[in-house]
Amino acid sequence: MVAEVGIVFDNDGLLLDTEPCWTRAQERVFRRYGRAFGLEAKRALVGTAPVTAASILERLLELPGHGGELSEEMYALALEAIATGAELRPGALELLDELRGRWPLAVASNAPRRHLLAGLRRVGLAGEFEVTLGVEDVSAPKPSPDLYLRACELLGVDPAHSIALEDSPPGVAAARAAGLYVLGVPSVEGVELKADQVFESLGDPLLAVAIIQQFGER
Repeated sequence: MVAEVGIVFDNDGLLLDTEPCWTRAQERVFRRYGRAFGLEAKRALVGTAPVTAASILERLLELPGHGGELSEEMYALALEAIATGAELRPGALELLDELRGRWPLAVASNAPRRHLLAGLRRVGLAGEFEVTLGVEDVSAPKPSPDLYLRACELLGVDPAHSIALEDSPPGVAAARAAGLYVLGVPSVEGVELKADQVFESLGDPLLAVAIIQQFGER
């Protein structure tokens, strides 16, 4: 019977500081089509998957019918940037060191697996999670609960007894829909997260306390 508890991390903007990489890719796409890339566009795109990014890019760039190619272009540029420039978010390594071995850990990303693995390899975290999922590993991306439900299934844990850590609205919505307790750590200025608790950084000592307390209550 599934009874154990687990922890599922988002990747981009949460574990890894890849948002600057995505921003550079997004700026290049917008420049190519004669548009300025600003904070409003950044907020619209944070945490999205390729299919959802396609419709957003199509709308923002006013290029109906071209969403697929715009998304492909952005993701190709981002992969380049992530493989050479991704860094750990503050407090990420210390938090993982504290949790590893105490509870099963997964990472579940709305990005393609190649982007996820490129970033994890870059910072030395490849192979550090019991479960590693990219967007193509499920039928529907965040905000659908599929990634979180699949991660919990593979960890052998009960979603209702597990914790998600997220930095974006689609990710928070996905984790909540899957039944996990959600800790939010925003990565983009002005983005509001409807998580159970919100922290400024993974390095906030109260975040680790929140995890321990939440598991202790269950």
